[in-house]
Amino acid sequence: MKQSLLLTCAVILLVVCSCKPKQTELPATAAIDVTLTADEKAGGILTPEILWKYGRIGTIALSPDGSAVLYTVTNYDLATEARTTNIYSIPSSDGTPVQLTSDGGSSPQWINVGEKIAFIGGGKIMTMRPDGSEKKEISGPADFEILSFSPASDKVYFTRRVKLDQTANEKYGLPNARVRIIDDMMFRHWNTWSDYSYSHLFVASFDGTAISNEKDIMDGQRFETPDAPYFDETEISWSPDGKYVAYTCKKLTGREYSLRTNTDIYLYDVTTGEEKNITEGNMGYDKYPVFSPDGSMIAYTSMKEAGYESDLTRLLVYNIATGERKWVSEGWDYNVEGIQWNGNETIWFTSPYLGTQPIFNISLADGKITRVTEGNYDMGPLALQNGVLVSGIMSMARPTEVASVDMSTGEFKMITDVNGHIYESIKLGKTEERYIKTQDGKNLQMWIIYPPDFDPAKKYPALLYCKGGPQGSLGQGWSYRWNYQIMAANGYIVVAVNRRGNSGFGSYWREQISGDYGGKNIQDYLDGIDAMAKEPYVDKDRLGAVGASYGGYSVFYLAGVHNKRFKAFVSHCGVYDNVAEYGSTEELWYPNKDYGGAPWDKPQPAAYNKFSAHTNVDKWDTPILIITGANDFRIPYTQSIEAFQAAQLRGVPSRLLFFENENHWVTKPQNSVIWQKEFFNWLDTYLK
Repeated sequence: MKQSLLLTCAVILLVVCSCKPKQTELPATAAIDVTLTADEKAGGILTPEILWKYGRIGTIALSPDGSAVLYTVTNYDLATEARTTNIYSIPSSDGTPVQLTSDGGSSPQWINVGEKIAFIGGGKIMTMRPDGSEKKEISGPADFEILSFSPASDKVYFTRRVKLDQTANEKYGLPNARVRIIDDMMFRHWNTWSDYSYSHLFVASFDGTAISNEKDIMDGQRFETPDAPYFDETEISWSPDGKYVAYTCKKLTGREYSLRTNTDIYLYDVTTGEEKNITEGNMGYDKYPVFSPDGSMIAYTSMKEAGYESDLTRLLVYNIATGERKWVSEGWDYNVEGIQWNGNETIWFTSPYLGTQPIFNISLADGKITRVTEGNYDMGPLALQNGVLVSGIMSMARPTEVASVDMSTGEFKMITDVNGHIYESIKLGKTEERYIKTQDGKNLQMWIIYPPDFDPAKKYPALLYCKGGPQGSLGQGWSYRWNYQIMAANGYIVVAVNRRGNSGFGSYWREQISGDYGGKNIQDYLDGIDAMAKEPYVDKDRLGAVGASYGGYSVFYLAGVHNKRFKAFVSHCGVYDNVAEYGSTEELWYPNKDYGGAPWDKPQPAAYNKFSAHTNVDKWDTPILIITGANDFRIPYTQSIEAFQAAQLRGVPSRLLFFENENHWVTKPQNSVIWQKEFFNWLDTYLK
């Protein structure tokens, strides 16, 4: 159900991009009003409408000398669903931000050793001075998706979709037909059907005014880079001298693609056209290559186990001259993310760790790993240049801002305040870390988010938040849908349990969930909510459980085993019948690992009988809201329809919220507001 969506880096600089669908850009003269209304200020709490007044930081790019940070801010207009993205600059040491574009700008990259900025404006490749002056259009490729300039700014690579497959219309010369002829698997993936094309990598020359001499280095190949479905830019990188491009690709198709996680990293010589697979022989994920400053080494992340999308993410270093690969983080039992070199001897990274995501570094000389930052934050992505480190910083109370980090002390300071105008007027709930003992004696971490102006003398309804994944971290994240603060603002105490399966507590904790979906992790949820129900300020007769994806499955499963603990459920895009899901999803490496095989295996894995939520539907007796999207191919919407129909036939109060133009997520502004309103209307009906 889960894939790591890492954020992105272009040139040798950090770039964060969104994988959300394209939306209408407002014209240059139009501005989006993000000020709070008088009523919103008077209300003083977070609302669905206020969530769409948040500015959302995207790209973060640190200048080569480390003195300045570029960042983009996207604003949305709820009434029209249009958006604008513009580029800002701020000194890395803190200062006053300067808006560099007013008519739209995205994907900024420093070029010419920091003397200019390349960016995308109005669908065109542009350059400007660091102060925003002298904007000029670059003559270049059309229909590109990712674009990155080499460190010397004399070359570029870009990706473009290349059509290689024949449609039924073309085969038979019948342009009005609406049919697909399918002979292999992976004909649809996550939220899109195959468009008969593949994301290919091109290299080209750049003379300062025009991009020319483009070459498809994957000519004729039915493979993609970056890997689908996220097409993460950090899966491709330049060497410092511009001689090489390293790129990530899973050179498999159809059935084999659906069964394996075996991406590899390829080192392509731009001059000779020679290519080498530097991760050959490792059958798990290999991704995110980053060259050392002297160009002699490539650091990258690697999973060892074939077909296990949530295996330990290790840090490896490849020596280009000798071909040696070294697992430099061996012994570190936490995932490595967001690699940045500091010189040729030290690598900095982030790691999900005990419900937070601090910054760490590792010495290549002795393998010593040092924690750099403290606090209840998710740090990252990182940008490190010339001894200066900046990082994204996020918490359960704030979306991403930019922070400067003292590399000696680990102290950090937030240098942007994109949403300060909102926090001047709204109150947030307090977040608290707790540990309890599980039934089998394990230490279980929980994050508790209290309503604003919480009064321990009162009694509150509580929501058990069930995280998706099933692996991945429950850290200090901010979501514009599953937002803890808006739940708290509506008068609920939120209980977020770091149950078994979650990352950040070592491999044993993460791996326990595989093959045991309805087992110990579900008991962790029950232990967590039972502990909170004993608090005098929690009303044990007004408990709800909510979640999406694996969290949606958890809600379906809890509905059959909760023994009347809960009075309301909300399940978004959850798996209801594991057998049916196996026959309709696409990334089959996931159930083969986490379910323990296919449903026809003998003996049949427990996931398809004992741990499939539909087997307990005869015990459902609690009101349930079920949410899904028509374009969710990861957990097809039929799963939610099956669950809704079962609830209806059993006389269980139930409602189906079916989004006709959404997928596994709800990304469109007005859909999102309806999602929030229906979510709270349902909970309020049964818990208040």
